[in-house]
Amino acid sequence: MSETKIVAPAKIIAMWSGPRNLSTAMMRSFGSRPDCRAMDEPFYAAYLAATGLDHPMRDEVIAAGETDPAKVIGQCLAPPEPAFGLVYQKHMTHHMIEGFDLGWIGKVTNVFLIRSPAKVLASYAKKRGEVTPDDIGVTRQRELFERAMRATGEAPPVVDSADILRAPEPMLRALCERLSIPFMPEMLKWPAGRRPEDGVWGDHWYEAVWKSTGFGPPRTDGAGDEPELPDHLREIADEVAPDYAYMSQHRLRADAADG
Repeated sequence: MSETKIVAPAKIIAMWSGPRNLSTAMMRSFGSRPDCRAMDEPFYAAYLAATGLDHPMRDEVIAAGETDPAKVIGQCLAPPEPAFGLVYQKHMTHHMIEGFDLGWIGKVTNVFLIRSPAKVLASYAKKRGEVTPDDIGVTRQRELFERAMRATGEAPPVVDSADILRAPEPMLRALCERLSIPFMPEMLKWPAGRRPEDGVWGDHWYEAVWKSTGFGPPRTDGAGDEPELPDHLREIADEVAPDYAYMSQHRLRADAADG
C-alpha cells in the first residue's frame, strides 16, 4: 500500500483596498515571492457589467474578464497550482456591490489596506473627473471588514499604506507574521515593467508602478501631510472619515513592526 503524501493546505490571501492606495505595489510585492501567484482585481469585469458604469477602458475590461460573479468566486477559491503555496488576490472593495455573494470571504485569509481618504481623493480625481463616495470604497471596506470579522471570530489584519511606505520591511515582516507565512526579501524589490497578472486596465492606471522597482518614499500628495481638496471632494472625505478612523484603530503599527 503506497504512502499518502500529506500536503499543507494552500493559503488564499484576499487584500481588500480602495483605489489609489498602493494596492498594485502590494500586488507586485507578493507576486515577487517565488511561492505566490497574484491575481489582479478579478471582480472588475463583473462589477462594470452589473453596474453599467463608464470607467476608463470599460469595454476592454469586460472583454478580458469574467462577468459572472459566481464564476469569479470559483476562480478566487481555486487552490494554487502545485508550484505555489500562496494565492494573492488584489480586490477593490467597491467592486463588491449588493447582489454579489459575500459568503466566500469567510473561506479565505482577508487583509485590509487603508489610506487617508483625502489622499485617495487627491490622487483619484486626477484619473477620473466624476467622483462619488462609493468610488473610493471606504465605507464598503468597513462593511467587508466587519463581515470578515464575524465569519472568523477575530479582526483581520489592517495595514495603512503610509506605514508601509515609511517602513516597508518592518511592516511586511509584521504582516507576514500575522498571516503565518515567512517574510521573503524578494517582497521589497521587483523588475520594472508589466507583469503577466496585470489587468488590461493597467494602460490607464499603472504607469507609476510599471516604472517602479520597489516601494517609494512616503507620499505627500501636495503641501503638508493632508492635501488641500476642493469643496466637493472635501465633503466626500468628511463623509467617509469615520469609517477610515474605525479601520485605522485596527492597523498594524510601524513601531510594533520595528520592535
